[in-house]
Amino acid sequence: MSEVQEPLSLANCDREPIHQLGKIQDFGALVAVNSDWFIAHRSANLESMLGLDKTVEIGARLTSIIGTNAETRIRSSASILGDKDHVERLFGIDLAGNGNLFDCAVHTSGAFTIIEIEPHTAGDLERQIATLRPIMARLDKFDRPETLAGEAARQLRMVLGIDRVMVYRFRDDLSGEVIAEAKSDDIEAFYGLRYPKSDIPAQARALYVRNRFRIISDVEAEPVPILPEFSLEGEPLDLSMSTLRAVSPIHIEYLHNMGVGASLSISIIIDGKLWGLFACHHYGPKLLPYSQRTAAELFSELFSLVMERVLARELSHLQDEGRAVHDRLMRDIAAGTPLTKSLPMIDPIIERIIPHDGASVFVDDIYDSRGAAPSEEEFRAIAPILNAAATSRLLATEELVERIPRAASFADRAVGALVIPISRSPRDYLVLWRKPLKQVVNWAGNPEKPIEYGPNGARLTPRKSFEAWQETVEGRAEPWTPAEQKIAEGLRVTLLEIILRLTDEAVQERAKAQQQQELLIAELNHRVRNILNLIRGLVNQSKAEARDIEAFVEIISGRIGSLAMAHDNITKGNWSSAPLKDLIDSEAKAYLSGQLTERVVVTGPDVEVSPEAYTVLALVLHEMITNSAKYGALSDNSGTVTVAIERDAESDLRISWRETGGPPVKPPKRRGFGSTIIERSIPFELNGKSSVDYKLAGIEAEFCIPARFVESKSSDTTGKSEARQKAVNPEIGTIPETVLLVEDSMIIALDTEDCLRELGVGDVPVASSVAGALSILSKSAPDIAILDYNLGQENSEEVAAELSRRGIPFWLATGYGEMRDRLDEIGASGLLVKPYGRDELVSILASFKPDEPADA
Repeated sequence: MSEVQEPLSLANCDREPIHQLGKIQDFGALVAVNSDWFIAHRSANLESMLGLDKTVEIGARLTSIIGTNAETRIRSSASILGDKDHVERLFGIDLAGNGNLFDCAVHTSGAFTIIEIEPHTAGDLERQIATLRPIMARLDKFDRPETLAGEAARQLRMVLGIDRVMVYRFRDDLSGEVIAEAKSDDIEAFYGLRYPKSDIPAQARALYVRNRFRIISDVEAEPVPILPEFSLEGEPLDLSMSTLRAVSPIHIEYLHNMGVGASLSISIIIDGKLWGLFACHHYGPKLLPYSQRTAAELFSELFSLVMERVLARELSHLQDEGRAVHDRLMRDIAAGTPLTKSLPMIDPIIERIIPHDGASVFVDDIYDSRGAAPSEEEFRAIAPILNAAATSRLLATEELVERIPRAASFADRAVGALVIPISRSPRDYLVLWRKPLKQVVNWAGNPEKPIEYGPNGARLTPRKSFEAWQETVEGRAEPWTPAEQKIAEGLRVTLLEIILRLTDEAVQERAKAQQQQELLIAELNHRVRNILNLIRGLVNQSKAEARDIEAFVEIISGRIGSLAMAHDNITKGNWSSAPLKDLIDSEAKAYLSGQLTERVVVTGPDVEVSPEAYTVLALVLHEMITNSAKYGALSDNSGTVTVAIERDAESDLRISWRETGGPPVKPPKRRGFGSTIIERSIPFELNGKSSVDYKLAGIEAEFCIPARFVESKSSDTTGKSEARQKAVNPEIGTIPETVLLVEDSMIIALDTEDCLRELGVGDVPVASSVAGALSILSKSAPDIAILDYNLGQENSEEVAAELSRRGIPFWLATGYGEMRDRLDEIGASGLLVKPYGRDELVSILASFKPDEPADA
């Protein structure tokens, strides 16, 4: 029977045990000791490296070959090793007590502590570190990834004195591209060439994340064996974090084919992922002292930070553009124009930030397109397949035919597709298209590796030619970048939450009587504007908690996502009550992953909560889950959160939150906006109760929701915002001393109060109900007032009448545009249309006339 050959694939290279070769390079020596500091492994050259005249025996104590002082220093370094990837360095240590100095690297490998030894170069470390400051100062001046990489390559080559330094960036398909190069004049250029992902196998990429520096000092040198090759348990020594680790024979063959005599690879890690490498080639042996390699590794870490900052600035700029498009779309089509009629208007706006050649919109079974796009018949042929994609997720591809063969009918016009779903049932889409491009890819040699069979079976051999090899790729479009996909996700949310909600409501209401239609559209408009003002408040109030832009994005995304999820749940039933347990489950799944969600235990009856209370609880529960995952019971591997639900004798809903088994709890040193949401939202907006107890064993919280929110809808509450720091705007003129604010949304009230105080208003009393406002007026007279017209189940006309009677000017804040016709009837000085912000408040304050005193 013939032997069955293993199928050949890149996995053959990926399985090569490059971290367990049993050998090291000859420019250093290695000794591995067990936890009792007996020698378990050592390199064959240990005696010659240390200048010993006796054989080092396996099982001997470490002190039999090094002095007591040296062992004490090494033990001290080993004691502070934090994890398996931590390496401690010792420079200029006299190991044998004979005056010969060595540099040592100490790390753990399984049950062993590994000590790597190299001869010391006196005074070199300080000199190498001193060169980094001017180099990094130069790099800070560059604001584009390509120019930054080019300067870094030039500086690194100058410091290392090496023939070639390349900056090699990984692409999405894991192939690599040389984006910068510094080299001597007498060697060929590799700049702009591509390398297939098989050139760096998967296990090598994983090692580059753990061990940033890889040196091969002499390709021709014979490796030094490690004795014994296997431990008593039969395991080879894992050299993943070793500097001296020998080189894979396949990689040696690869370097031979390139004519390289020595090489260095220094990882570029961005956001915890392997972004690229400094790939350094020398065309002869090149041994860099350990001190110089340490400085080069530090240079790479600093460069990674600078590159991450440059990339973040680029992304931030794109996000700014995305927000501008969002604002433009809000302004131009939030009035209710169907999306199918808006395509000619919105397509040029989107084109500014996501380049494309055509666009299609498919809403309510109506199709429209612009530019290079499929016909209606061609699109309807692929629409059912699009419906099978994951719900509410983008589909981005540069070769749609690979995913959907039916798309071949229009592949001559559009092959790249960015599919943006903008509803769930029925599925509606906005699709951006890109034309096919004939792309010429310059590879460093033919990327297809030939097959060879040997004693270890089939394997892929290294390429023997590295001359530029061109491949022409047809039938593909320019790929959609991660930044473009991120902006498209924001566009999806904009269209889903604003445009289509208005459009869907308009379509449904056309079948009803005209009067009912106008009433429902007005109500929808009011809710949307309230949501926008709410989001504006969340953004402004969350700024103080964020350390940087990434933290700000995480905080605000979580809170807005929590609101969006709550709105999804209550809109499933046409804005009706929704199950509380669904809300808790959704929050846990949205923020946590894996088995963490199983550690949130909910007990008690199934209850449904009205929309007014549901959105408030969504924010509160989001903050509780977030805090627990970051600092509380869910921040480790053992804690549990128990949420107990019950109805008391008055039918009020009581929610008890208990955290157990987590780390010790410390009360927060300052109260952020998250704490404000937890402690004040329910009392302010629902007239309920909230209490949080930071017990050492775990946080305990109690929330009480009035019974009317479990059976009916109401939001009559009272409360007052905390004062903020005062900032006077001299352009306004004389500023009112007191402004009464009547608003039933706590977050909108907080945001408006902050803005008024920043503009110089000294006192901003806040009420959320008619009774609360009249109580304030009975005790004092504000200079002006801002009234939210719709206060849940009541309106503020009674407050307006009292203000008119006393001659106090006031403005109505509302999402109902038709209220403008009633201003004279109600006696208001003007209309504040939601969402409003600082500019509108400045206009109101500027109209204040202090020489017209109000009747107290």
